[in-house]
Amino acid sequence: MISIPPLKIQELEAKIPIIQGGMGVGISLSGLAGAVAKTGAIGVISAAEIGMIYEKGFMKDPQTADSKALKDEILKAKDIANGGIVGVNIMIAMSEFFELCKVSIDSGADIIFAGAGLPLEVPHEKLRKSKTKFGVIVSSSRAATLIFRYWDRHYKDIPDIVVVEGPKAGGHLGFKLEQIDDPNFALEKITPPVIEAVKPFEKKYAKDVPVVAAGGIYTGEDVYYFINEIGVDGVQMATRFVATHECDADTRFKEAYMKARKEDVVIIKSPVGLPGRAIRNKFLEDVEEGKKQPFKCLWQCLKGCDYKHAPYCITQALVNAQKGRFAGGFAFAGANVYRVDKIVSVQELIDELVEGYLEAAKINA
Repeated sequence: MISIPPLKIQELEAKIPIIQGGMGVGISLSGLAGAVAKTGAIGVISAAEIGMIYEKGFMKDPQTADSKALKDEILKAKDIANGGIVGVNIMIAMSEFFELCKVSIDSGADIIFAGAGLPLEVPHEKLRKSKTKFGVIVSSSRAATLIFRYWDRHYKDIPDIVVVEGPKAGGHLGFKLEQIDDPNFALEKITPPVIEAVKPFEKKYAKDVPVVAAGGIYTGEDVYYFINEIGVDGVQMATRFVATHECDADTRFKEAYMKARKEDVVIIKSPVGLPGRAIRNKFLEDVEEGKKQPFKCLWQCLKGCDYKHAPYCITQALVNAQKGRFAGGFAFAGANVYRVDKIVSVQELIDELVEGYLEAAKINA
């Protein structure tokens, strides 16, 4: 009998090999992550400036607000998940990366996914005294090798899972501008070398480290292709989960996804110095024309942000978008956002993806 394979991360097992990608600021909180985890896939909360969504106390003490909000969201998501796997995405570029890792562990997150940098310095001792797993998000085999070598030398250990994120992903991208449309950097090209880079470390530690593909995966057929043709253990998807009833963003944010045309999907230069994929709107057009959006930086939440010269505060812009206030912000999105045409429940989306996978499996049997 043909079936979709589970995704195993040590003793954790997701019956659906799909990770819902963490989307900040406030796009994937407990509502979305909990609902995804309940289906048997892996739901992920984004920790990115999570306290700013709540607003209460953030202006006085951003770090305390972020820690409290993250703890609350993890506990709520686990309650909704009913035993399902709940993860947290924490950007290494965040000034409070280390602290939010500790909060996630203390709050019982099943897994931490770390991207937007190399997760070398981590609260390793605390991590390994807990049941929380640690995943790394990379865009090249070189980055994967650097991380695994560092962990091997300094911790006598290796991460538990690797997510390979390709150039079709939404938000900040780990590629140079000229690499984004270069076929040599396509997800199906960069993933096999990462699988190979991890193998020697798996052998040394007698430990299976699943590799997951992310960025531009949209259908169940895509899931089948990457698992069976490229050889990954699962996939990560984000854009499709925005168009669900349970997504934590304002309805107007979801509608921006449904209204987006292919030509509206653009690459922007973020104030943090990285290219990013977003949906073009008046806010971004004004920025492109050199118009500055005045703001006051409460504290440098992202290490690489040159806030003194930035044309706008990216965190505030993303918070505005999450709340549907597009006059003061914009939406990040994946390359396939223009294919979104309706809002469904998380369960309906998962069912559709599994059905697509099984149909592809039958055709290729």
